[in-house]
Amino acid sequence: MAPHDAARRGATRRRIGAAVLAGAGAWLVPGPGAGPAAAHGAHSPYCPAGTLYLTIDTGWSREAERIADILRRRGVRATLFVADEPTWRGDSTLSDSWRDFWRARAAEGHVFASHTWRHWYFRADAGPGRVRYVARGGAAAVLLDQAGLCEELERPIRRLREMVPEARVLPLWRAPGGITTPGALAMARACGLTHQGWTAHGFLGDELPSDRHPNAALLRRALRDVRDGEVLVMHWGVRSRREPFAEVLEPLIEALQARGFCFDTLPPQGR
Repeated sequence: MAPHDAARRGATRRRIGAAVLAGAGAWLVPGPGAGPAAAHGAHSPYCPAGTLYLTIDTGWSREAERIADILRRRGVRATLFVADEPTWRGDSTLSDSWRDFWRARAAEGHVFASHTWRHWYFRADAGPGRVRYVARGGAAAVLLDQAGLCEELERPIRRLREMVPEARVLPLWRAPGGITTPGALAMARACGLTHQGWTAHGFLGDELPSDRHPNAALLRRALRDVRDGEVLVMHWGVRSRREPFAEVLEPLIEALQARGFCFDTLPPQGR
């Protein structure tokens, strides 16, 4: 990236953040940074507003390095749900070319969980122990039995561990789009995995079209609605979004930390 491009993007991020924060009112608690939520408890002096759980799904991954830099600067550890999705570089998120990226995230203390291998969608149960699994747009579909579903959920973690043996993996999974069926949930439990979605105000909106949901509006909404215990969801980048959410991620985290929130990884049992 050219220096003037980086400066312009940084100025834009600060301008949006300042405008939104000015309208949001003064916070009662000065920013403590990302305190050790798990060690001190949700409402300890380190985390007076409580604890938030940032989760990141793979996606197009165009802003992955930028987002990782923000999390590192703000001391935020997240739970990373991994699938083998196409990326802006022409490869896929669990290919060898992403090895260093995932190794760096593990070293920073982020934890991992399954987001399925193919990132298709669970559409309907097809009788006991069978679920219909459909590609985006309906271009392909399969019926998964118990063994097939376990393989679909376990394969991304197996691949991750080939690249990052030291990765800490939780016994959780997230269905693409958060779309599940009763059968898929039950079959996944038989694989030893619990489904983890997001909470009522945890959808940060980075998949929404920028023209109708600009970053400034998403930032205002999050600052207005997020409460203690929220499971937040975003992506390493979304192909269809023209205004990357990464531009307001740092102002969002900074403001939430200033309120007295800490960020932590999900517990093994989920939330």
